[in-house]
Amino acid sequence: MSHHNLLHDSADELGPIRIFDDGQYRILSFAEGDEQSRIRLSTPHVLQHEYTQAMMLPLLFCEPKRVCILGLGGGTLLNALHHSVPAIHITAVELRQEVLDAAEMYFKLPRGKRINLEVANAIDYIEAGLTKKVDILMTDLYNTEGMDRGVLQASFIANCAKNIKEDGWLALNCWVDHKNNQELTDIIKQHFNDVRALDTGSGNWVVIAGKRANHDNAKELKNTAQKLSDKLGFQLGKWLSRLSEI
Repeated sequence: MSHHNLLHDSADELGPIRIFDDGQYRILSFAEGDEQSRIRLSTPHVLQHEYTQAMMLPLLFCEPKRVCILGLGGGTLLNALHHSVPAIHITAVELRQEVLDAAEMYFKLPRGKRINLEVANAIDYIEAGLTKKVDILMTDLYNTEGMDRGVLQASFIANCAKNIKEDGWLALNCWVDHKNNQELTDIIKQHFNDVRALDTGSGNWVVIAGKRANHDNAKELKNTAQKLSDKLGFQLGKWLSRLSEI
């Protein structure tokens, strides 16, 4: 990222928080060579990272009124949902106050009565329980060392399921190394009846899990994906084509 200007450079007890800008894109980084979040300044609601685009796939299976995001980062998932889903209520949980402050200051984070930002340990937060169950729960819990290992625990998956409505969905962002983690797959299948996943091709393995099985055929899902793509600003069908049952 040597061609980017350094806009912000701070640190807390968990590590550095740096923000770079080249006039077109803005990047949040937690470690050397790391991109935690990226936005295009002209269209901050259009997701730039492949895995975040893939995490929008539950929109094919439900029309969410309420969503919870575990791990805010630069707020790109929140921005995309707020822009593309009318009247949606979003709760986002971020461990680090300085990261939340940076998202608000530098990443064009939308605000309003339907957006609730919480500073908390997301794993503890979901264990304590949400005030209202959600249609979609997204987990994107990463730090300077990579993915939070707590995401792989049976208790975490169970707590996620408890906070999702009976026709709701979970979007779980993992490393591609977890693709063959049969134990994790078995844990998810204990709580969800429709479990699908895809390799984004960029190091991430995204799991999409529904409490209730979806029986829409390929043509119906493709048509829905095309309609959503116009709102999202990228081709959701690209990720739908890679999605398969596990």
